[in-house]
Amino acid sequence: MTEKSTGTAETVPAPEAPALAPVPAPAPEAPAAVSAAPAAPVAPGRSRRVLWAVARWTAAVVVCGGVGAGTAMGITALDRTDVPGLATESDGRWEYPRLRLPALPADRPRPFTPGNEGEIHYADARQLLLPAPAGATVDPKLIGGWVSEDAYLAGYGKEERARLKVALGGTALRHIAARGWTTPDGTTTRIHLLRFSSVAHADRFRIESLKSGDADEELPLGVAEAEIIDGASGDVRVPEVTAYTYQEKKPYGSEATRWAYISAGDTLAMVTQTREGGTLAVPFQQTVALQAQLLG
Repeated sequence: MTEKSTGTAETVPAPEAPALAPVPAPAPEAPAAVSAAPAAPVAPGRSRRVLWAVARWTAAVVVCGGVGAGTAMGITALDRTDVPGLATESDGRWEYPRLRLPALPADRPRPFTPGNEGEIHYADARQLLLPAPAGATVDPKLIGGWVSEDAYLAGYGKEERARLKVALGGTALRHIAARGWTTPDGTTTRIHLLRFSSVAHADRFRIESLKSGDADEELPLGVAEAEIIDGASGDVRVPEVTAYTYQEKKPYGSEATRWAYISAGDTLAMVTQTREGGTLAVPFQQTVALQAQLLG
């Protein structure tokens, strides 16, 4: 397995961290129960709704809190920079390269540590993107660099794009980094990291514009109905980082979609996976967990 180095001459690297245990395979998924109350009315011109049973904050898959035995994510400490990739196993996990948190500019703390009350990611957002796993074909348009707002918004329907573009214009969005790939199992993965000037702007866009966790939230391109995935991140815990995970509700077309919004301080990540015939639970859980680690 190869090691990816992301430090630069202008940054001060920290000692390597010990290897972490692999993310365990998830138990069979149980879709969130549907509320007995009628679903919120669909906006005119839209034929889709999100099935939901609980309020926005409790419906989310929370990737925070205590550390589970054997699945510790402990990379948020200031003196830790190493995050091992996970080996391919018979349960369908992908083989990622050895991961490292990028070194920071001198005297700059990591997010969620003392001295960084603003929860700011001082590292280059491009270096916080999860790399493609072994055997994947990288999307030539999403190679891990900066992308435009339009490139990010292409993942939503035409009507949603116009509204979300106006919403982004009203926030202090700094930049967007993205990477995409397709694996031999047919899964196409796209990861976008949106960095804002503050936590408040990041949360405002997720809650008010994307309406994450709400009954009328914005859905990815081609998705008509969706449901919350309960426990999509398994036993993974990353303090101060929250993942909101969903899947397209059956019946769907030739392709199915799973996606997640990862809220981490001033940065909002969107992980999207599509696959003909249905998406796979294990690599989705693995990808979301590792991307959450890198942002923690």
